This record gives sequence, structure tokens and C-alpha cells, in this order.
Amino acid sequence: MHKRKRLKAVGVLKKRPQYSKAEQTGVVEGCRKHGIYVFTSHLIFLRLNENVIFVKNWEMTQTVNPFTGETIATYDEMSESGIEHILQKSNFSFKQWKNLTYSERAKHFEKLTKLLRQNKEKYARLVTCEMGKIINESRAEIEKCAWLCDYYAKNAAAMLRVEFFNTDAKKSYIRFEPVGIIYGIMPWNFPFWQVLRAAVPTLMAGNTFVLKHAPNVTGTAIAIENLFLEAGFPEYVFSNLIIPIELSEKVIAHPFVEGVTLTGSQRAGRTVAAQAGKYLKKSILELGGSDPYIVLKDAKFNESCKTGVCSRFLNAGQVCISAKRFIVEEEIMESFVAEQKVLLESIILGNPMDEKTNMGPMARPDLLKNLERQVNRSVEAGAQIITGGHRYNGHSQFYVPTLITNIKKGMPVYDEETFGPVSIIIPAKNPEDALRIANDTTYGLGASLWTQDLELAEKLAVKIEAGSVFINGMTKSDPRLPFGGTKRSGYGRELAYFGIREFVNQKTVWMK
Repeated sequence: MHKRKRLKAVGVLKKRPQYSKAEQTGVVEGCRKHGIYVFTSHLIFLRLNENVIFVKNWEMTQTVNPFTGETIATYDEMSESGIEHILQKSNFSFKQWKNLTYSERAKHFEKLTKLLRQNKEKYARLVTCEMGKIINESRAEIEKCAWLCDYYAKNAAAMLRVEFFNTDAKKSYIRFEPVGIIYGIMPWNFPFWQVLRAAVPTLMAGNTFVLKHAPNVTGTAIAIENLFLEAGFPEYVFSNLIIPIELSEKVIAHPFVEGVTLTGSQRAGRTVAAQAGKYLKKSILELGGSDPYIVLKDAKFNESCKTGVCSRFLNAGQVCISAKRFIVEEEIMESFVAEQKVLLESIILGNPMDEKTNMGPMARPDLLKNLERQVNRSVEAGAQIITGGHRYNGHSQFYVPTLITNIKKGMPVYDEETFGPVSIIIPAKNPEDALRIANDTTYGLGASLWTQDLELAEKLAVKIEAGSVFINGMTKSDPRLPFGGTKRSGYGRELAYFGIREFVNQKTVWMK
């Protein structure tokens, strides 16, 4: 049972429906307070004024704690009529929301910032419970979301102010105007950050936002929607859809939806891009990466090793922009491998709620199984495991931090994105060879480059095929900088000045 303020129903019944005694008891319980859904085994009821609202049984979504394996909650998925209801309401809210000034919208985000910080522990524990990252990383995620909200509350007006141009007209300028409902399809690995990264600039620009979150973090999706309501946002400015991916096309096709943003796999990206193209909707895609982490022989050795381990094994390696491929100059290759082995074997695995734990479980069994496939097939092709390469004490969702060498093109760990705690190290003859290896991928999200020769670093950065290059630092997202990729890592940008202008109409006004 959880509180809701939205109506997601297929009909209104003036009299209590004739169901089993247990189900009728559920109706009575649900009628005690306005706005509370009651879940029975297959049915949901809601009281609205004097009516009993019946939501008929749909497919079920379950959230499961990846550490304990226990079911957290079960949710009924919405019908097409439920989707239509949300989109109608969201479009109605857009017509009011778009007319607010930036300062009026900013006040809501200021409240959102405060609520995130006040409730950081509650939200962090929810994230850890649903997808398994360690509690300290979950806290950092919530704090970063608060920073994001504060950043756009303070800077959005300047980013979207009218721009004037000198032309043959008496006056000519560009206005940045909201377009309508934006549909966000978001992943589970940063279940608060990924959503707010897309939604906050979109909402500050005057659009409304409808979320379809990953099923394994449905509780987080509901918490985010309730967070917006608690911050005083008008209803349906931010809305949550609990739907199967098969119904996503219905949302994209809807005439009220003006754009779609996805963070996910290349396969999902192809599907969403095709659907967006079919219905002439703008799309933004962030499709993961196989980021190179280049370490040249003059790099600060200890710092580059420790930062590399942090980058690769954050969130149990389930990060789009983590260091996926370590490319190390041959002169320091042996030392680098030895140091990484020591660092990996010191990582403490365990309960992600325990403050002493360094790495939690992977989020789902299917993700671990795919990682095992990539490692095992690469070993069969000649790759060498230096440490790890197996599950932790037989636990179904822990994979021991793994280090692999003797990597060659054609191996899964070379060609594919490895989304888990696996580090591969590839030797490079010189900086030019390192650049060749770095670009030998279909991905192009981020890159990290370590050297004390900053002039060389900038020259190499120009040639690295990626959406971002971090020199002597870990690749990361930052509200002040645009985020996105090139090649098969997607297109479009989130965050900063560029992200807030993605879903607006850049209207030219010319006056003689």
C-alpha cells in the first residue's frame, strides 16, 4: 500500500463490486482515506469522493532486493486507458505550467532541493534496497540531484533568455519556448539521478515530463513523483507511468507528446529512435559506452591506478561512463596490472547497507549472467584472468572484482560494453597506439587520459572519438557541462546550457 494523489482507473463504480470477502475488505480499507491505493492479489481500489474506483487487473511488476532476493513490492501495470488519462492531464498542466515565469518555476525547484537533502537518508535506502548500490553511493546520488535542482533554479533564466541578432531587420531575435510533454525512458543504475538529469532542465524550460522507469526500481519512480508533489509542483507536471515497454510506442505516438529521451542499450535506442522517427518526434539517446582509460608512462602512477579502480568499480561496475578499457603504455603495464590486482583484492563485498562495504551485488541476475558469458567466452578465446572471474561465495548476484589481460579484438570483453565489475587492461606501444585502441569501438561516450604532458594530452583529446575527455581525472557527469556521446553511444545532450535547449522551440522573430 502506498499513497497516491493521481487517478489511474478504468471506471467509476457507484456501488461496491461483488468480489471475494478479502477483496471487499480491501475496498473498505481503501475507502478509509482519500488517495490510497489498496493492492489485493490482482486488483486495486481507490476511493475518490463517494465513489469506489476499480482498476482492473493488469500485468504485475515486482521489485526485488538484489542482496536478499526478497520481493519488496508488487505493482499492477497501467492499461492504455490509464496512459491516455495521464497524458490528457499532463497536457492540461502544460498549458498552465508553460506560462509561469522562470522565477516562479525556480521556487518549486528550490523546495525540491531542500526536500532531497532533508530526506537524503530515506531516498538513499530506497535506492540501495531496490538496485543494490552501497549506501554511501546512494547518498551521494541524492546529494548530486539536489545540486542539479539548485543549479537550474539559479541558471535556467539566463540560459533561455531572448537572444538578439544584428540583421537587415529593425529587430530580430530568438525565443526559447516549451513544446509540450516530454517522455523519459530511464534506467535503473542511477534511479534518481538519471530521471532528474532529464526531467529538471526539461521542466525548467516549461515542458511537462512523463516517466517510464525501469521495472526493478518502480518504488523509486513512485517516490520521485511524490517528491515533486510534496515540493508543490502542480499535479501532472511530472507523472509516472508503470507500463510494460511494449506500450512505449503508444506514448511516443500520442499527439500530446513532443519528444522522447532514453538512457539505455543500443538495442533500446534503435527501437526508440525508429519509433520517434515514425511519428516525427525529437529524440535524445544515451546508449552506454566502452570508455577508454588511457595511462601513459609519465602519468602519476598511484593516482591513476586508484582513480581507475574507483571509476571502474563504482556501483559494482554498472556505470555508463566508467573506465571499461584500461589502455596502458607497455613500459608501465606490468606494474599497473600488479597494483590493480592489489586494489581489487582489497575491495570488501557484502551487505550494501553496511557502511564498511565497498561493493554491493549486481542489480539483476540476468545482468550477472551476461557478464559471465562475456568473461567466459573471452577466456576461451585466450584472455587471462589475473584475479576474480567468478561469483562471490556462490551468491546469485555478487561477482568478484575481476582483472583480465591478454585481450584481443573479437573477444566479448573487447568488443562489447561490460556492465559489471570487470576490468580489462590492454598494452599500447606509444600514445598514438593508445589512441588507435581507444577509438577501436562502436561506442563514443567518454574517455579518461592520464599524462603529465598537458600539451600532448590536449592534442590527443581532439582525436579521441567521444562525447567527453577527462584529462587526469575520472569521467563523470556534471550539471555545468553537457553530457552525451557520439558514434553508437547516441546523440543529443543533457545538462548545462545545451541540455536545457534540447526540448524547446527556438523561435526566430524578425521585425522590419
